[in-house]
Formats: sequence, C-alpha cells, structure tokens
Amino acid sequence: MEFPFDLSALFPERISVLDRDMTAGRKSLGRPQTQHQISTVIDELGKASAKAQQLAAPITSTAKLQSNTHHLYLLKEGERNSGRGVAVGFLKVGYKKLFLLDQQGAHVETEPLCVLDFFVTENLQRHGHGLELFSYMLQHKRVEPHFSLIESVPQVNNFVVFDGFFRDRSAVQLRKALPRRAEGEIKPYSLTEREVVREEQKALPWPFVRPAHPPLSPPISLPLPFSRSVSVDSSPSRGPLRPGPAPGLFRSQSPHSQYLENMSSRARRTSSLNRSQISFN
Repeated sequence: MEFPFDLSALFPERISVLDRDMTAGRKSLGRPQTQHQISTVIDELGKASAKAQQLAAPITSTAKLQSNTHHLYLLKEGERNSGRGVAVGFLKVGYKKLFLLDQQGAHVETEPLCVLDFFVTENLQRHGHGLELFSYMLQHKRVEPHFSLIESVPQVNNFVVFDGFFRDRSAVQLRKALPRRAEGEIKPYSLTEREVVREEQKALPWPFVRPAHPPLSPPISLPLPFSRSVSVDSSPSRGPLRPGPAPGLFRSQSPHSQYLENMSSRARRTSSLNRSQISFN
C-alpha cells in the first residue's frame, strides 16, 4: 500500500512495533506531523483489513490502539515506490480474557495471547510476508507456538482454538470457571417491607381491608322487619343510641355505617305502617 509520504523515513525498521504511544522509533518523538502520518497508515491498513474480511467496521484504528494495551507489528518494504517504501501488512496481538469450551464442553477461563487482526496487501500476498510477521511477533513476545494443529474446538465467540491449546497446560494458565453461587435461603420480610405491605392494605377499599382500630361506637343490632314475635301493638326494637363524636374530632361515614343507617330508616318506616295489617297467628 502506497502513501504520499516517505515510509522509509517514518518507519526506520523493516518491522516496526507500535503500541498506545504511537512511536515507531526515536525519529517520531515530539513531531506532530510524524504522528499524523503514522495514524494515517494505521487507519488505512485497518480499513483494508476490514474490507478483505467483509467486516462492518474496522477493528484496527489509531483510536483503538491508543485505548488498549495491544501491539501492532507493521511490515514495510523500503525499496518500492521509488525508494519511499510501501506498507506490506500488519499483525495485531493482545491478551484477552476469554471463557472457552474444552473438548468435553466444560467452560474454561483463561487470558491467552490472541491474534486480533492480520492483513497483507493483496498484490504482495503469497510471498512469505505473513510468516515473517508471525515469526517476529513470537520472538518479540517470547512465545512458543503449537504445531501440527488439525482439530479445532468449536467456540461461541469468534476465536479459533485447537485441541492442542488445552493439552499443553504449561504454556497457558487455565482454570475452570467457578460454578454459579447457590441461591440463599428465603428470609422473612424486613421491617421496611412490612411497613410497605401495611400501607398497601390501608389503601384497599372496603370490605377488602379490616380497620386497624375498633369502631368508636358499637354496631346497631336491628331485628328483621318481619319477625314472628311481632304483635299488633309491638314495634321494632331500637338499638342503643350512639354517642356523638367528641368535640374537635371528625369521623367520615364509612360504607358500613351508611348501610346500617339505611336499614334503620327502613325499620322506622315499616313501624309507621298500619299495624292492623301486620298480624301473625
């Protein structure tokens, strides 16, 4: 990939290692123009990689590199483009905390070194540049690779993991994921929850809730309008008079008391009828 500036001066080494500091050598320190050119190379390579992998958005950019602890290995050829050099490709790696599935389907928690992005320019592929990037990365990270990997273990994420990854327990630190904590025993309501329930009960309409305190006056006991003990000269008995409310107090009439007063009115109207018409033998 060609750029309108001199890549050979921008990246002094054939393979430059970039991190969040965005420095490819001492020549780029303290130079805003140099930092801008480095950002342009990284962003353009990231877009080309996303296009080649048919991704919706680039996963490699200057902003992403500066916000993580990843390492980007950039390969350039200084002899091309009239000596100004071209960007051949890059390899980005970093440690990721993953929950993987082993051969038996058990969850394993690990934090291995992962290949996060990899790209070689189309017209420079099949020339061993990818192997050169990987070999330099392994040497820089002091990591020994696994060889002769054939069978891969299916994962729920986008990472490819081979069975040899789980066999060599000395190369990677693995541990079984902790089981879910058992549910605790059910505790009784706290005082606060009891108060909330009590307030909700107060808000319920009659007769779904019983008053918290006894009524101020005893209920009126009324006989049935027509009783077998009623004679011609008899009248329905009246209950004791209810004392009036104390001075300064106000009591609203509840549906229950209104019902009792309606019954009392009916009883009085019944007694005013012609008593000669009411007779039981």
